Amino acid sequence: MKKLINDPADVVTETLKGFAAANADIVTVHLDPDYVVRADAPVQGKVGLVSGGGSGHEPLHAGFVGLGMLDAAVPGAVFTSPTPDPILEATKAVDGGAGVLHIVKNYTGDVLNFETAAELADLEGITVKAVVVNDDVAVEDSTWTAGRRGVAGTVLVEKIAGAAAERGDDLDGVVAVAEKVIGQVRSMGVALTACTVPHAGKPSFDLDEDEIEIGIGIHGEPGRHRIPMAPADAITDQLVDPILADLKLDGGDVLLFVNGMGGTPESELYIVYNHARERLEGAGLTVTRSLVGNYITSLEMQGCSITVLKLDDELTELWDAPVNTVGLRRGV
Repeated sequence: MKKLINDPADVVTETLKGFAAANADIVTVHLDPDYVVRADAPVQGKVGLVSGGGSGHEPLHAGFVGLGMLDAAVPGAVFTSPTPDPILEATKAVDGGAGVLHIVKNYTGDVLNFETAAELADLEGITVKAVVVNDDVAVEDSTWTAGRRGVAGTVLVEKIAGAAAERGDDLDGVVAVAEKVIGQVRSMGVALTACTVPHAGKPSFDLDEDEIEIGIGIHGEPGRHRIPMAPADAITDQLVDPILADLKLDGGDVLLFVNGMGGTPESELYIVYNHARERLEGAGLTVTRSLVGNYITSLEMQGCSITVLKLDDELTELWDAPVNTVGLRRGV
């Protein structure tokens, strides 16, 4: 294992310290318990948005804390859900009197720990509601989750719900926007190589040199099947086909998001984007918004995911709204 770390046990703490020092104009980082809040938190009268999960997926979630997106993020150990205590502290830190929304990826540990934190917040007089992101069309159930996993679509939920909160929607309104996105977004990923979790010291799964895994999860969970390595367009087809089959769209505007898993050059992501866009347009869809890059990663895994979101006027307006975070910034 070759990684730019000191002690595997200190990876999250040292990452947070560096993140805080580099981005003090946008975020404030709290340690023990660990959580990240926007520098001006709490914003009075605004619904607070909190998300989180295991570390190793950067910039998700801490990189999306700031104006127009999350108010707080709670990082757990690498690929491990945060416990209820830091989730509760983050919730309290961003409560501006309008309630707090928890955006939770559909993994058993995340769901249970965020539920517990919400119950504890309720005892302290904070109104909390939650939405669960489950955009992965690869599997219905896996080792990590009951039902579909929450993957790259989480970024779009956080951005669009964050914009709704920023414009002044009440808690029920922000929940409605988040649930609309969840209902209209689907993702599918592929791994070319495995990643190595620091405390494990070895790859999270085995792939032969000429083998790739279609439908991989962001923690190295198994996907639909393994196939021989193929040209980019053929791999892209295997990601786009199940998304189109699941969404069943008959025309309309969409956002196309090609996400890198951490070890894939942008040049390759744009090759995937080009063919994915051709496929969507060939299916009668109009790609009016796009996002390409590393936004929800799996350490140094080589591979990518494709996400498609069905847009309407409201979602397009919220996507275009200003955002100022470390990981996503526009219009400010």
